[in-house]
Amino acid sequence: MSKVRVRTSVNQPTRGYRVFQGVNGVILTGVVVLTLYPFLNIVARSFSGEREIRSGQVTLWPKGFDLTTYRIVINDSTFWRSYGNTVLYTVVATAVAMVLTTCYAYVLSKRNLKGRGFLVGVAVFTMFFSGGLIPNYVLITSLDLKNSVWAIALPNAISVFNLLVMKAFFESLPSELEEAAQIDGLSTYGILLRVVLPLSKAVVATMILFYSVSFWNSWFQAFLYMDRTDLMPVTVYLRNIIAGATGASNAGATTEQGTQVAASIQAVTIVLTSLPILCVYPFVQRYFVSGVMLGAVKG
Repeated sequence: MSKVRVRTSVNQPTRGYRVFQGVNGVILTGVVVLTLYPFLNIVARSFSGEREIRSGQVTLWPKGFDLTTYRIVINDSTFWRSYGNTVLYTVVATAVAMVLTTCYAYVLSKRNLKGRGFLVGVAVFTMFFSGGLIPNYVLITSLDLKNSVWAIALPNAISVFNLLVMKAFFESLPSELEEAAQIDGLSTYGILLRVVLPLSKAVVATMILFYSVSFWNSWFQAFLYMDRTDLMPVTVYLRNIIAGATGASNAGATTEQGTQVAASIQAVTIVLTSLPILCVYPFVQRYFVSGVMLGAVKG
């Protein structure tokens, strides 16, 4: 008997696809460079001397290494108290926002819900129209929420964009899972807590990241509703330092320390406020992409 040779063919990428990969790689590399360069420049400026910063010598590496501004900020007890306030405000506000957003999104994901269109319309309406700054201030004051964490957490508790992303994700889950859970005797809250949320870790992690970054970087709410210095978050503290250093620079700082702080304070504040988020992001990055994409995939 003659042996028959079977040739296995491997699909080789076409020339056009290889060209696409090359062009795509070049474009994405350029985007990474354009995104990374400003941040590296900020980090380098934060460690550089006043003379080198003002003369424009600093690019990607510190020149005239100087830690004066870092030393002044870090040795200030008010800075650490403000940092603690920021952590507290971010944790509480993110927790409140996640509870409200998750419950609202889960309700809106039910296609047979009466008045569903109205509820969606109310949420979308707030994306384009708001009561305004003065009515909001009067409302917060009349509710006696000033100088409390609730003045920061409640007014921005639901982001409509995050709400719509979670709604789309919940709609993509198989309805048969909830029907089986109902047959097993689970209530609505039981289904949400024991079935839906365990399957939604990606989108939940993504929303936590969105909310935490938003509350961490927020300063205007605290600046508006906090009258006591010991309640200010770190963003307001650093803003005040920037304002003071800028004023000293415009007036002509007379000391070497004053000129150094005025030159590098903006870079130092950006680094100090961004560092915690940069440390947390790698742990949730793997959920970030899948959480946003899964809510948009249909089929």
